[in-house]
Amino acid sequence: MKLLIELPTWLGDTVMTSPAIESLVSHFNDVKITLIGSSLAVQVLKNHPKVVNTYILDKTNISLFRVLKNLTGFDVFISFRGSLRSKYLKLFISAKRKFQFDKKKYHRGHQVEKYNNFINDSFNIKSLPGKLVLNNFKKNINKKNKVLGINAGASFGDAKRWHPKEFANVASALSNNYDILIFGSNQEWDIANDIEKNLIEMRVTNYLNLATNTSISELIIQISNLDLFITGDTGPMHIAAAFNIPTVAVFGPTNSNETSPWGNEKSIIVKKDLECQPCMQRTCPLGHHNCMKLIKAPEVLRAIALIN
Repeated sequence: MKLLIELPTWLGDTVMTSPAIESLVSHFNDVKITLIGSSLAVQVLKNHPKVVNTYILDKTNISLFRVLKNLTGFDVFISFRGSLRSKYLKLFISAKRKFQFDKKKYHRGHQVEKYNNFINDSFNIKSLPGKLVLNNFKKNINKKNKVLGINAGASFGDAKRWHPKEFANVASALSNNYDILIFGSNQEWDIANDIEKNLIEMRVTNYLNLATNTSISELIIQISNLDLFITGDTGPMHIAAAFNIPTVAVFGPTNSNETSPWGNEKSIIVKKDLECQPCMQRTCPLGHHNCMKLIKAPEVLRAIALIN
């Protein structure tokens, strides 16, 4: 069975497809998977033992046309994206059967369940979604100290970001027991640097700012070795869930019922449950951002105490 899978664009969504992909692998014999998607998405799942080939798609039409020339002779094409561009891709892909995720049809439940239901419906199977799976990322068993990870950014938009000083307050309170790693993408270096500046003012020295300095593979390895993770509703939160890392996730405008850390029994969500939540907006439509502003470091520290 030659299977072509188009992955979601976002890091967290890609991780959340992994139970659905495992359902496919369990259902079909001798599956050979080719992955297509953004560089970020492909790096996340390229180590799956059933993956035999990968192709990177950037945002240009030239990239799409170049890749299409190589995508022939598949038994099944599955797209976890519902975009117009993916519909175009589906039209020209050479495959006997083709399926595309429709977010209007799958709008209830956790995102992991939505993706898994899409696969169940497409192939008339009844699998339950399992745990998040990231393959062949080796954990470091020779750590000297416990490590706290902080991920303050959020690609979705500023509304999902907790204040850098509050992250720093949590890190400072825990710095006697944990070394600290600060994570962030190229678009998140500013908030990571703000956390670092606050730590310097608090005279915390046992930290390392890794923002912009890790590949996706390196990020996954670093997160897999954490003893504790403090984050917003971010892609790295789902990486931590795949490794069952103790996690406190600060939620604001997004729906925790849809994107909570799937299967992570060592996770706690901190949120305010305001009337305006979840608004699902990139910036606060009311202008006050209270869903994040009202959450303070002591509340997160109390949550940490419950999972340690």
